Amino acid sequence: MISSPSTVSSNALSSSDTVSAGQNSVNAQTVQNWLTFLASGFLVSVPVFIEAPLVRFCPEISLLMTGVWLWLAFYLMKRPKTHLWGDLLFGFSWSWLAGAIYWGWFRWEPLIHLPIESIGVPIALWCLWKKWGQVGNFFYVGSLLGTAITDAYFYITGLIPHWRQLMQVDPSLATPIFHSALEQVQTPWGTSWAVVLVNVLLGVGLWAMQKSKGHWWALAGAVLSTILVDSLFWVAASFA
Repeated sequence: MISSPSTVSSNALSSSDTVSAGQNSVNAQTVQNWLTFLASGFLVSVPVFIEAPLVRFCPEISLLMTGVWLWLAFYLMKRPKTHLWGDLLFGFSWSWLAGAIYWGWFRWEPLIHLPIESIGVPIALWCLWKKWGQVGNFFYVGSLLGTAITDAYFYITGLIPHWRQLMQVDPSLATPIFHSALEQVQTPWGTSWAVVLVNVLLGVGLWAMQKSKGHWWALAGAVLSTILVDSLFWVAASFA
């Protein structure tokens, strides 16, 4: 049976519309992934550059703000248009809580830094097992991985004593400690390990960005932004 010209034309238009819709869907997902990546990178810097100074003066307020972040996260997650950002904020809440506890009361003891930063791990693992809040929980896992690698560098290169000193002295007296730490970082041992661990972060981050799902991009943003944050600390110490 020979199809009429109108039928052929209709089928062609239908096929074209399907392809166009698929391309639009892919483009929308790509844009969303990049927005998730950038938002994750920004949120990694918030506890470091905003919360850490705040908790030195008023740790109680910082701790109570965790409840605000969680409330806002659930509020945003109730709406389809803002669900993604609520999801991301949910994972960020655990990073904020850990930062409030550690930098507020235990900042002079680096040995318990990572255990406190891991305070949200049981909840994150349970949520991931239930496939709930994947964007936020992958963000939290990524930021925790970045923290673990940064702490590992401090242990490997013997910078832990400098950490303790910086947390105990007046900021106006910190310059000699920064300079001493930089000398240790700039040794062949310190430089070699910096290259190794940066490449680990790059490898994990770039691998995650090959995935199509947004939660992997949240992890990539958290991991790769660790390199930026650590680099900014190094630059700041250089000019101290």
